[in-house]
Amino acid sequence: MTDITIYTKDEVKALYKRPLLELIYDAATVHRVYHSPDEVQLCTLLSIKTGGCIEDCKYCSQSIHNQAELEKEKLLQVEDVMKQARAAKAAGSTRFCMGAAWRGVKDGRAFDRVVDMVQGVSDMGMEACVTLGMLSEDQAKRLKNAGLTAYNHNLDTSEEHYSKIISTRTYKDRLDTIENVAKAGVSLCCGGILGLGESEADRISLLYTLSILNPQPESVPINILVPVEGTPLENMKRVDIFEWIRCIAVARILMPKAMVRLSAGRMELTREAQAMAFMAGANAIFTGDKLLTTPNPEKNEDMKLLSDLGLKGRAPFKECHSPKKNAA
Repeated sequence: MTDITIYTKDEVKALYKRPLLELIYDAATVHRVYHSPDEVQLCTLLSIKTGGCIEDCKYCSQSIHNQAELEKEKLLQVEDVMKQARAAKAAGSTRFCMGAAWRGVKDGRAFDRVVDMVQGVSDMGMEACVTLGMLSEDQAKRLKNAGLTAYNHNLDTSEEHYSKIISTRTYKDRLDTIENVAKAGVSLCCGGILGLGESEADRISLLYTLSILNPQPESVPINILVPVEGTPLENMKRVDIFEWIRCIAVARILMPKAMVRLSAGRMELTREAQAMAFMAGANAIFTGDKLLTTPNPEKNEDMKLLSDLGLKGRAPFKECHSPKKNAA
């Protein structure tokens, strides 16, 4: 973090409350210092083990505590995942993310299979990311040795609001896994979900907490809740799009080196809203027709949008710019 400004919580609050268009301008300026403004990282997310999770996340269709209609699936075979990864690569994705509905990783044949999946994705020249729940440092090291690029473990919301959304694990549990990932030298993908009934203060707190992680996340997904029938949050009011844009802009300023990722919720967004998000500093999207269990725009729609905006795919394993190189 040596060349990154770390903001106090009061400073984050003041930043968040700035006039939106001024905030977007500042975020776009920061974005151009650290990243190529015409590049977007294309990622694909695959559910490699669906449903049956013992966590009680109130937004999730995969929890056994909720009543969502979802067909459970066992852990996929390695070759089935490799087939999907090859298709994603052929479609332009440079990062392949794999998610398993587990509370945490257990050593054994299932984890061995996930390690083989990571190795296979890495061997085909793609960035590999997994989200498997809670993780030990030794497990993180095994994944790193197999070629893991990043580990996803979202904070979801603020520490203050967290217990209203999840009771089967604590905020500290999440932070402990994040620490284990850092100790193993694996990059962190960590963000949150907007629209969980949180307040503005909760959004500020979430962004502040993300920004003081050391090291800061390499990737920051900014999700919008997709209400799922049969979950306790099925009737939640959709988050205001300008608040989503505001969070993206603040995230870009607080975490200038990170990939700020447009994740769940894009199906309901207009092309114009997504264009404004890119202007505010977002530079990564998930492609493919599904994000784990929720719908996502079709590839052709995304490619048309990026083409119309003059955006292109970012190469795999590309580092962000050094600000000194772009000072001129």
